[in-house]
This record gives sequence, structure tokens and C-alpha cells, in this order.
Amino acid sequence: MLELRRIVCPVDFSEFSVSAYCYALSLARQYRAKLFVQHIVELGRHPSAYYAPSAESFDAFCRTLSEKGREQLQEFVKQYTHDEIEPECVVQQGETSYAILSYAEAQKADMIVMGTHGRRGFDRLMLGSATERVIRKASCPVLVVRKPAHDFIGLGQKEDFVQLGRILFCTDFSEYSQRALDPAISLTEAYKGELTLLHVLEDIPSPSETVEARATAMEQLDKLIPPEKRKTVRMKTEVRIGKPYQQIIQHALENQTDMVIMAVHGRGALDLAVFGSTTYRVIQLGPCPVLAVQA
Repeated sequence: MLELRRIVCPVDFSEFSVSAYCYALSLARQYRAKLFVQHIVELGRHPSAYYAPSAESFDAFCRTLSEKGREQLQEFVKQYTHDEIEPECVVQQGETSYAILSYAEAQKADMIVMGTHGRRGFDRLMLGSATERVIRKASCPVLVVRKPAHDFIGLGQKEDFVQLGRILFCTDFSEYSQRALDPAISLTEAYKGELTLLHVLEDIPSPSETVEARATAMEQLDKLIPPEKRKTVRMKTEVRIGKPYQQIIQHALENQTDMVIMAVHGRGALDLAVFGSTTYRVIQLGPCPVLAVQA
């Protein structure tokens, strides 16, 4: 089962980071986990630093950036932390994805929670490169909040407004996808929600085979439910027909899903390069946060 003892949440002070931070706080509370809040100062966003007249000037400029980042991070945490949780704050310089991955590895993080947003028009079709690298290379699950969270998040309030009432676990019955089931069950238990196990049938040879294929898939889904959880966790199964990412997104929209949980495994190098896998497309286009579990 999912064990959350250490959570890393990178922030850049955007509204997307605020939403991600709310999820990180909620998870830390539910699992009594230690929360690490990280801000990365990228010198690449300050090209004037490289024109400093001396090494001393360059070092002073870097220190100033870090000090400013530290002040902003402390103010961010003070503004949005609304309970007894005391996050550990860290400010680092470097390339964003590398800094996140190395820090999470050093802290032996059980989950990374991050917001992502596009700074360019074509980020509607592709996630940011930093997010891509973190999802692909992290050794722990990554919760991605692609856009500001649902209205049920009340920032600065004492109550926990992150409620995962409806969780959607998606499977293609591969060994990879099964690894995301334990986290799905654990989160459903922690938030006392309802878990839907979904499989999407694709490329059915003929309409006459649809009934049989659907029945077989329903039977496979039912076998995935651990016997000891049948009476303690609210779970249901569903089979849909069509393009997997489209049907997953449609299901999430129709049922007001609060979180989608999927495994990450590309079918080939090209899929990974252009985010062609089902998981990446759901992250790009879906209506709610996605927990990507590495295969």
C-alpha cells in the first residue's frame, strides 16, 4: 500500500503552485507525512547575471536571488499553511527538473506534488519540459496539478478543503498499470471516497464481439479488487469503448472526478518524446489532477 512519509512540493509562486501546495498539505495531513517545500532559482531566467564584471559580482547577484527567493518562499508558506503542519523550506539554484529530482532523491521522497502550466501557446499540446522530465525520471509517484484546482479548495482556511470523493484508477491490465492500484486504494481509504476501476476497450474487430469483450474486461476488473477491501472500500468497475485518453477524460468530466491515477509507461521513444502515451494526454487535457505512478 501507499506509504507517504515524505512529500516534496516544488513551488514557483504561481496560482498553479498554490493549488499543488494545497494538495501537498492535505496529503501530509492525511498521512502524517513530512512536507518539504522547494523553490528553484534558475539563473537562466536572469541572463544579466552572466555579464557581471567580476566573479565577486556574480556571486553577490546569486546570493541576492537566493535571499529574495527564500523570503518569497517563507511568505508563501506563511500565507497558505493553515494548520499545525510545519513544512521544511529549501531554496536551490539550478535547472528546475534536475533540482527537483535530485532533491526528492536526497530526501527519499514518497511523492512529488507539483503544479504545471504553459508559458507558450503550444503548451496546450505539450507539457513543460521540466514536468515531463520529472514524471519520466522520478523514482516515486508524481501528482500533477495542471491547472488551478476545483472550487472546493479554500486557501488560507483552517479546514481541509481538498476532498477526494471520486478517484478514478485506469488500467490496461498490463503489469505496469497494476502498480498504480495500491496508491489508488490507499488514497480512497484515506479520504473515505469512492474508487472507480476503468478499462477502455480499443480496436475491437467487430460489433458482434463487443459484448464478449466487455464481459471479459468486467471480469478482469473485478478480479483486481483485493478480497479484504471489498467490504471496507467503496469500489465500482466500468468498461468503455473508444480511444483510451478520450474516454478517461470524458468519464472524469461526467463524474466530476477529483483525481485520476495511472501508470506511466510509453510505448516507444517517440511516444515519450511527444507525450503520446495515454497518461500524458490525460495530464495535458484532463479536468483534474493526475497521479502518475512510475512503472
